[in-house]
Parts: sequence; structure tokens; C-alpha cells
Amino acid sequence: MFHTISPRGSAFAYRALFAFFLFVTAVSADDVLDEIIVTADFRARPAGEMHASITVLDQESVEQLAVQHFEELVFFVPNLNWSGDGHRARYFQIRGVGELEQYEGAPNPSVGFLIDDIDFSGIGTIATLFDVAQIDVLRGPQGSRYGAHALAGLIYVQSTEPSEEWSGRVQFGGGEDNALSGGVAVGGPLTNDGALKFRLSGHHHESDGFRDNPYLGRSDTNGRKESSARAKVSWDTANDWQLKLTTMWSDIDDGYDAFAIDNSLTMLSDKPGRDAQQSVGAAFKAAWSGSDSYQFTSITSAADSDIVFSFDADWGNPVAWAPFTYDFISVSDRERRTLSQEFRLASGADGRLFGDSTDWLVGVYFLKLEDEIATLNQGEYGDPVSGFTDSLEDRFASNFVASNIALFGQLDVNVGEAGEIGVGLRVENRRTDYSDSAGLELDPGETMIGGELSYRHTFDEGLAAYVSVSRGYKAGGFNPGLVPEGRREFGEESMWNIEGGVKTLWLDETLFFNGAVFYSRRNDQQVRTSVQLTPNDPASFVFFTDNAAKGRIAGVEAELRWLPTEAWEIYANLGLLDAEFEDFVDPSGSLSSRDQAHAPGYTAAVGATYRRGDGLFARLDLTARDEFYFDVSHDQKSRSYALANARIGYETERWTAQVWMRNAFDENYAVRGFFFENEPPDFPTRLYVRRGDPRQLGFTVDMRF
Repeated sequence: MFHTISPRGSAFAYRALFAFFLFVTAVSADDVLDEIIVTADFRARPAGEMHASITVLDQESVEQLAVQHFEELVFFVPNLNWSGDGHRARYFQIRGVGELEQYEGAPNPSVGFLIDDIDFSGIGTIATLFDVAQIDVLRGPQGSRYGAHALAGLIYVQSTEPSEEWSGRVQFGGGEDNALSGGVAVGGPLTNDGALKFRLSGHHHESDGFRDNPYLGRSDTNGRKESSARAKVSWDTANDWQLKLTTMWSDIDDGYDAFAIDNSLTMLSDKPGRDAQQSVGAAFKAAWSGSDSYQFTSITSAADSDIVFSFDADWGNPVAWAPFTYDFISVSDRERRTLSQEFRLASGADGRLFGDSTDWLVGVYFLKLEDEIATLNQGEYGDPVSGFTDSLEDRFASNFVASNIALFGQLDVNVGEAGEIGVGLRVENRRTDYSDSAGLELDPGETMIGGELSYRHTFDEGLAAYVSVSRGYKAGGFNPGLVPEGRREFGEESMWNIEGGVKTLWLDETLFFNGAVFYSRRNDQQVRTSVQLTPNDPASFVFFTDNAAKGRIAGVEAELRWLPTEAWEIYANLGLLDAEFEDFVDPSGSLSSRDQAHAPGYTAAVGATYRRGDGLFARLDLTARDEFYFDVSHDQKSRSYALANARIGYETERWTAQVWMRNAFDENYAVRGFFFENEPPDFPTRLYVRRGDPRQLGFTVDMRF
């Protein structure tokens, strides 16, 4: 059921945008939409030929829809959400499937997140956007392409490639919240024939983080300091090899002071925390095309991330809690290392099977992941009225190592002149070793199978439709610490997905429509839940992951882009979602037929850009999101909301200057919520929410050469 959006400003903006849609519908256009190539699949192919529901954000969209970070783009992708558990978006949910908070035990992400073939699944904090060329969001299980880390889907970020001509850019900007940013990118040929070329980029952004802390007299306790650097070198050799080396460095040193007792933007903490991630990574891709019968591809990647997540656990200070003593902190230090290797052999023009009708691909994939974490929870409580005092110092350390090896294959079979059948299969084995400071040692292993069967039919040059059945999987794991008897380990989760969609390019290639309907069943669904082990003992309240549920997901996704005239571009994106638990009895009661967490019933975005011939341009973007449950362990919800962003500027061939406004109507909305007891002396159970960013006005200047 849709909910009425209450802010008058948002309603006015929708009416204004609708009015100008009516104005442009009668006007013709000469421009056409550019073809977008999807790079996240085994074979690069046009978006219109994909047998899946996919959103592709090109470089112009990335630069116009966001200022700094991928979390700003989430609002424009149908059925995509994020959890504001940290300062920046680290965890994503596609169609209601995905993690909500920092994991314990086995790191098993449901949404794959890759940057230039480097795996950052579950640690997407570093997803800054300077010099990013394209982002592909694949919805639904990616069982044969990405396996256990892509049960819900995949987000693939690709930075700008080296070019055969010298080019570069300089960008700087600023705005409210003491925001300042600057970046430089340059690239071109290193040899006269252009066979060897490079691209370098660096960027820094900082701002205060939209919070005030009067106790400390600071406005930057939730501040942002985000730096990144990338280097790419590619070489087209004389013996049919294409080699590309990508390296990256990212230093996200953000403060974390995001929750307030009164759910405002005024913080009371005396020990604000950090949400920091420093990562270095590299990927080496080697592709050989020296035969007309087959092609060979090797992709090697490695990454090392140091992550600090800390916060003031009581959210207060001695003055705020007086006469009570109430002072707690939580600190987590994590190091995550990955090393992966993939080999692929694919058919060439003369290597197709079955009467030249079938393209084939086979491959092997290996991943080693090491994850070490050390946590400290410390504090004290004193009640001068009752004389009760208590203190806490809990230290915990764990070491997790997982080795995955997978065999995969894919067939694309032409059926007549208009049809194509796709068949994919992946078999993956995972072995793990785990130990922690509590004396727990585990070494579970499992073999998982996923894949898909699809059919695509082209009716004419502008209309194609597809149907698919796919199976995705997610590895099992275990719960460290104190858990109920028999709940130490939990098993693999699988998801079957049935989907059908259409992709059109009409009106002389000025109108693109991409739509899909889907139905999914989650079997042995992994759910983060809680239980009190001993009655009347609050210290025995524990969280753990269980396979206690089945789930049902159904929905619709639609995207439209239209060039009605040379001056106007209009788009509209819509996601409808019904994601429910089935046959799930939580320790606190039955959750059967209840919506899953962070799964809003609708996500919508609509907008338009106007470009005048003399260089003046303007843009308006409106997004809306339905209410959603914050978690499984309680029934508290966000409320539905709408946001408006606007830009106006001037552009030439060499430079662009623009003024932008985000959240123009200063909407108060929540991106995460907790329901628990945190206020002495009575400690009532209350909902505490983390608010999204308020209104911000700023400017950006880009110079190109």
C-alpha cells in the first residue's frame, strides 16, 4: 500500500515536475540515447541484451546524481536500500536481501560489491565516486557469475579507463557543512602507437558531518575526511595480449557521532567514535585473443583493509547523565585481506558449438579471505540512589580464514534468428577455519550449487523480452560467544528466482524502457535474531544467526529514459516490493507474514534535465521511499519520505560550473533504527534513529583538458 507523502514542499515539487512533463510531450527530438555496455557480466554486452534486471549508471548520471559517495546513488536504483549502521553505507539490501550491521563470526555478505574487479563485499565504505565511469547494479541471484557473495545481486563499480589520447580533469567544490573537495585525473598514451596507456587520479573530500556537539564545543565529531587515489595501466601487446593493471588506495577517516538521545542532530557524547577504513587493492587482467576459436582471460586481485568502528555506547556525557554514572564505549579493529584468481576460456567466432549456434565459456575461480577482529566493550554504571554499581570490560578477538574454489560454465544458444537461450552453472566449495579468544575453534565446509536458465526473444529492433529461472546461494556460518544450545552453526541459504522482463528502444532511439517482474523463494533463510537465555537476567540477552525462516519476495522494477527534444532528458525509475517471512517463529513471537527488514514497499525516482544551446543547464531530481521495518528483533518502522535535489549551471567544451542543492526541502528521514533501553535510571525501551543528511547547498567546478 502506498503512503501519502506529507511535506508540502515535496508535493509541490512533484506537481511542478509533472507540469513540465506535460509541456515537453508534444515536442520532437533529434538526439538519440547512447548504447550502454554492461561490464559486470562474463562477456561485455549492451544493457538491452542482458537476461536480467539491471540498472546502469553512466559517468554523467554518477556525476549529476551524487556529490561524493555511492550511498547518494542508492535512492535512484529500484529496490535498492542501505543500512546506516555506520557513517557511510557499508551494507546494502537488494530486493530486501542483505546485511544490516557489522557481522560476527563468518563474514557472509549477500550483496557483492566490486570496484575494478577488486572484491569489497560487505565493506563498501570506500565507495567514493571521483573519476568513476560506470556503475552496474544487477538484481537477483548471480549464482553462476559471482556465487556465494551475490545471493541478492551485485554492484560493480568501474573507474575511468586509460585512453589513447591525452585527457584530464581538475575538480574542486565546496558547500555548507564546511564541505571542501578537490581532485585531479590525467591519462593518455605512453608510446607513440598508443598501445601502452595510463590513467591516474586522486581526490580528497572533507566536511563536518551535519552534527553539533555542544558538550565538546565541536561541529565535526561526525566529520568526513575521505581520500582516494587510483592508477591504471593498459597495454595492447603485439602478440594479441591485452594487459591491464589497476591499483587503488583509499583512506576513509570519518567520525562516528550519529545517534542522539532525542533523535536530533545535536549530540551529547563525550567520546565520539570513528568509522574508518583504509584499503589498498590491485587487480591484474590479462586477455588473449590470438585465436579465432577461443579467448583466454585471467583476473588476479588482492586487497588489504584496516577498519576501525567505534562509538560512544551511552551517547551521553557526565553532565547529561548526572547524578548517575553512565559511561560506555565500544571499539572494533578489523583487518580483512582477500586474494582471488579467475581463469576463463570462452569461444571465439570460429569456436562456436552445435552448427555455429552456441557460444560457450568455462572457468575456475579461487578466493582466499582472511578476517581478523578485535573488539573492546568497556564502561561503568553507578546509581547514587540505590547504591548499585557495575563495570564492564569485555575483550574479544577472532581469526577467520576461508578458501573458496568454484567451477563454472555458461552456454548462449541462438534459437532461430530472434531467440537466445542462456544456461549457467556454478559449483563452489568452501572450507573455513575459525578460532577466537573464547576458545572456540571451528572448521566447517560445504559445497554449493547455483546457476540460471533464461530465454531472450527479440521481436524487432526496438523490443526484446526475457524470462529466467535462477538459483543463488549463500554460505553457512556460525555464532561465536554464548548462544542457545544447538544454535552454534547455521547452514547454507538458497534462493530460487523466477523473472520476466522487457527492454525497449523506441521513437527513433529516444525512448528506453526496462521493466521486470520477479518472484523469489528463500529457503533456510538466514536471520539475525535474539533470545534471552535465562529469565529475569538481562545479561543473558544474546544475538545470533539462525536458519529459522523461509521467505517470499515478489515485485516489479521499471526504468524509463526519454529524450523528447534536443534540450530535455526525462527519466523515471520505480521499484515495488513485497518481501515477507514465511513460517518464521522468532523467540519473541511469530513473524510469519511480516515484511522483512529494510525492504520498503516502493522506491521511486523521477527527474529531468534541461540544456540550452548556449551552455546553461538545470536539473531536478525527486526520490521517494516507503516505510520499512528497521530490524527483525522489533516491529519499529521508518516513515515514508521524499527527497528533492536540484542543480543549475553552465557548461562549455572545457569546463562546467554548477550550484547544487541536496534534500532541498530539508526532509527529516531515518536510515537506521534501534529499539532498546539506553536512558537511566528507568531505562525505558525506545526507538532511536539515525537521521539522513539534511539540506546542503554547494558548488562544483570541473575543468577538462
